[in-house]
Amino acid sequence: MSTGPGVPAEGAGDRPTGTVVAVVGPTAAGKSALSLALAHALGGEVVNADSMQLYRGLDIGTAKLTPAEREGVPHHVLDIWDVTEPASVAEYQRYARAAVDDILTRGRVPLLVGGSGLYVRAVLEEFEFPGTDPELRAVLEEELAAVGPAPLHERLRAADPEAAARILPGNGRRIVRALEVIELTGAPFTAALPQPVSFYPSVQIGVDLDTAVLDERIAVRVDRMWADGLVAESRHLVDLGLREGRTASRALGYQQVLRLLDGEISEDEARADTVRATRRFVRRQRSWFRRDPAVRWLDAARPDLADAAVHLVTAGRG
Repeated sequence: MSTGPGVPAEGAGDRPTGTVVAVVGPTAAGKSALSLALAHALGGEVVNADSMQLYRGLDIGTAKLTPAEREGVPHHVLDIWDVTEPASVAEYQRYARAAVDDILTRGRVPLLVGGSGLYVRAVLEEFEFPGTDPELRAVLEEELAAVGPAPLHERLRAADPEAAARILPGNGRRIVRALEVIELTGAPFTAALPQPVSFYPSVQIGVDLDTAVLDERIAVRVDRMWADGLVAESRHLVDLGLREGRTASRALGYQQVLRLLDGEISEDEARADTVRATRRFVRRQRSWFRRDPAVRWLDAARPDLADAAVHLVTAGRG
């Protein structure tokens, strides 16, 4: 699978010129299909912006396109981490920008595709990450291991309600990071995130569906994941260290299968919980992307979706 070019040194030469086309929106809304249509129409290549598709082996549960399903379109920044590696938005940023620059240099169109809002922003905007303190991080992680994420999320809610609203109560890794930044900077975590300043010229296209329609698509998608072998894939990943992966083990579908394998819930309960959790996640994705005035929204159900998206790109470049 293509993972894009190597990571360039910081401060490498002048960036190539060109426009990045971002395709964003909630899970199961049709981003992958639209990105393939745009790639064929515009001469484009896809740069992944789904945080869980960065993990090798997390294929079925993340709806990662197989090589055959990619229709000959090059895909970059997939499968860069083992399941034991914690996520790093800063590291992702370096990989993704290297891929974008490479695509632009070759006269092609970079299509930044995914539903991980922070990752999209990290590529498209001037985005420097606050530093870290290993000792403070270790203390917070020890507390997380001892008491779980709920008390830390309550502490975050008191210190920075906006950050707490954005971060899932069960996402211990991101809660710890937010508390670390608050302690280091003396300011809310959200204040450490810079105001938008473009790093690349971009056209951002959001695709979405009616909530009832999308809810049904999610249920169908989860059934397909099970039929395609999510449980067997998860068992294999356990052998590769999935349980020890602080990020990968929390991926939707995989966290539920881990509970199934541990005998905590039945298979029917695991499937139902995956559907519920995905629907909750979709609401948060919508909230993130809908706040961004740069995103131009299209109904994914419209029959002329690809043509409408091409029109937005053409108008945005002009």
